[in-house]
Amino acid sequence: MELQQLQAQQQLVVRQRIRMMVNQYEVHAAGPDGSEAGLLAFAQQKRMAFKEQVTLYTDDTKQYPVLAFKARSVMDLGATYDVTDSAGTAVGLFRKDFKRSLLRSTWIVEQPGLPPATGQERSMPVAILRRFVDSLSWLPYHFDFVYEGGQPAFSVVKKWGLRDKYVVSIDDPRLDRRLVIAMAVGLDALQSR
Repeated sequence: MELQQLQAQQQLVVRQRIRMMVNQYEVHAAGPDGSEAGLLAFAQQKRMAFKEQVTLYTDDTKQYPVLAFKARSVMDLGATYDVTDSAGTAVGLFRKDFKRSLLRSTWIVEQPGLPPATGQERSMPVAILRRFVDSLSWLPYHFDFVYEGGQPAFSVVKKWGLRDKYVVSIDDPRLDRRLVIAMAVGLDALQSR
């Protein structure tokens, strides 16, 4: 998909496929009814990787990269992940706000030319339950990313189901969809770390 077409997307569907030693993710355009309307990107994440790096490709043949995100350091409680395009050019970054994440997970997304957007779990009770009861990690969670002052940037909503499925709604047309996709995949891939 061309970057211009990708940037026109206002809603995406991210679906996880579980395999023996890897997590796989499919990113789809969303149709008007919220259904999956075409594959935009495919990613595969190795479990227990020493330094987190995820590359998203146009499809599962993994021939043509679309974007990637990579941790800046091996061990960091408030890890920062750089997001790059297919040529390795910086698109932006996202990072975990460790202190604020103790009770409710908090991530910050930064794109050049835009103010930082802060995303937090929408429900404090669900956030607390997920922290203290490991068997409830399957509970759906919802992240709302907003700019200072409360202007919405985008949201990621985890749906109920046998496989993890997320609906991503983009409110700010200026946001680079590659950065939004990286954060949405990162929420699933990194949330338990």
